[in-house]
Amino acid sequence: MLSDIPKKLSGKKEEIDAEIARAGMIAELDATTLYEQMAAMASDKSLKETLLDIAKEEKTHMGEFQALLLKFDKQQAKELEEGKKEVEEKG
Repeated sequence: MLSDIPKKLSGKKEEIDAEIARAGMIAELDATTLYEQMAAMASDKSLKETLLDIAKEEKTHMGEFQALLLKFDKQQAKELEEGKKEVEEKG
């Protein structure tokens, strides 16, 4: 399912960059999901491999946007680490 990314980003001026990074992350997650779903349905091996390669590239883009978001939003960076610790504790 594709998200409905807002056409007009809003917020305080200092928060716009973080909002843009989040919108980019949403777009990359949507693209990854779409390409992986299509790859699962494709019968042609070349098409399947191409779709999976493109999905992999989208994951790299996701990482780029995440790195930028963590630069712009220090609370997000802190909470990401907290979430990672919680998952590790649960094993």
